[in-house]
Amino acid sequence: MNTPALPNAQITLVLSNRKAAYGLTRAAQSIPPIPTAYLALKTYLQQHPGATREDYDTEIAKIVLREQPDIVVLAGWMHILGDGFLELVDGRKRVEDNDELSVTEPIPVINLHPALPNQFDGAGAIGRAYEAFQKGEITHSGVMIHRVVKDVDKGEPVIVRQVDFVKGESIEEYETRLHLVEHEIIVQATSRVLNEVKPL
Repeated sequence: MNTPALPNAQITLVLSNRKAAYGLTRAAQSIPPIPTAYLALKTYLQQHPGATREDYDTEIAKIVLREQPDIVVLAGWMHILGDGFLELVDGRKRVEDNDELSVTEPIPVINLHPALPNQFDGAGAIGRAYEAFQKGEITHSGVMIHRVVKDVDKGEPVIVRQVDFVKGESIEEYETRLHLVEHEIIVQATSRVLNEVKPL
């Protein structure tokens, strides 16, 4: 399987809510290095007494909007992003006291989820799917890239790919095969959505 590429795209920022996320290390070690940022929910709330989860989502949106991206790709982001984020990124709401960060055109946000639409929404999807396979309830699961909406893993799918289970295969072996599919379709979906925003 060839790893796809986006020759005309540039990653402007890798942002994580986990300090030890490998994505931050990988970005920093790339040539040239890709800028990184980190902001954990717990840290933010400790540093801002009285702040809410929506305030955190708003701060995450501001970090993203400073980069003026054409698309936001969630790959391993484990927090649910609520309206505090989505309304600023899609232009329904303006950034208070900072018109430069307010968007005039919605910025699409897509997410990688290791399951098929309407199956195993939320965290732990791979483990739950594997358990269902072990019980004989399903023969396959899959991966989807979907547009992010307020409801978890309920946005319109951009690309969906079925991944069959193999009898006798460990969950680690299945997960390895699943990740190969993820790596392929996340690039394909990013390219597809970018072409809608800025056709080549």
